[in-house]
Amino acid sequence: MVTRDGRRRVTISDVASHAQVSTTAVSKVLRNAYGVSEAMRAKVQAAIDELGYRPHAAARAMRGRTFTIGVVLPHIRNPFFADILDGFDEELAAARYQAIIVQGGSSDAAAESRALDALVDRQVDGILIVAPVIPRARLEEMARNTPTVVLGRHDRSAVYDSVLDDDEVGAELAVEHLIALGHRRIAHISQKGLGPSVALLHTIRARTYERVMAEHGLAEHIAVVATSYTEEGGYQAARELLARTPRPTAVFAGSDQAAFGALAAVHEAGLAVPGDVSVAGYDNARVTALAHISLTTIDQDGAIMGKTAGRLLLERIGGRTSSVRFSVTPTLVARRSTAPPAIR
Repeated sequence: MVTRDGRRRVTISDVASHAQVSTTAVSKVLRNAYGVSEAMRAKVQAAIDELGYRPHAAARAMRGRTFTIGVVLPHIRNPFFADILDGFDEELAAARYQAIIVQGGSSDAAAESRALDALVDRQVDGILIVAPVIPRARLEEMARNTPTVVLGRHDRSAVYDSVLDDDEVGAELAVEHLIALGHRRIAHISQKGLGPSVALLHTIRARTYERVMAEHGLAEHIAVVATSYTEEGGYQAARELLARTPRPTAVFAGSDQAAFGALAAVHEAGLAVPGDVSVAGYDNARVTALAHISLTTIDQDGAIMGKTAGRLLLERIGGRTSSVRFSVTPTLVARRSTAPPAIR
């Protein structure tokens, strides 16, 4: 075969000849087949690198695999998703799989469904979908034909695997932390437009916030603004909360990204964090530890979640049919964005 620039495409036979092994051996290395020695793998890989061999995707698909995995994200702006992808890619690298990342349209179920269809049409070997909003029936329809892992949903299924955070524990840690500091007027920034399903993480976090507040006799101070888990959403929600009388002394945002927007709104209002308003987030994205942000947040270990999702997908592709549900236990990371309320 000749490539577009007129050069002959390097074939498996070329690699086998260069490495002085059989084409079967090269094929096994490319498929990451069981029983290939490390010495053989290194020898073949060296030949691949030297010759610049690239497997032909269409040919691999006809043989049953494309060695690609689709990843559907709500959007690409959330820094926490980068932590998930770091762990995911680390797991895929050893198996020589490549991730194809697409956006699902945030809260748009129709756009998310189209993104899934596009990946299936490209014959990916498996799909990881992060925080999906489409119905479980749609997820199961896809998972019956394409190995699937769902990250961030709390519903159960016999046909796809789930990787999730214990959002009830995480939200409770955040609210209890603020109450222990002495705050009473604690507000919450949640997500809107995704339906009331108890399987969705924002619903669990909001309901837990309300429960903990009520358990501490603070039901009269419950204040929830439903917006979006984005900086813009957090900014608008915080502006609304700060305009209330009396204003909250603390804000628990359901995601770090929304918390970033809340921080901007507090500063724009001429108020200090945490002197006037404490702010806590959820995710522990790496940027939260930067000195000028120093955001108190809930750590759900995105790298571990991504790595686990990768492992489960590879197992599914390898033939496992039983369903697996992996849950991360979150922890509180207290930083400088929260402190006891000022005496008034």
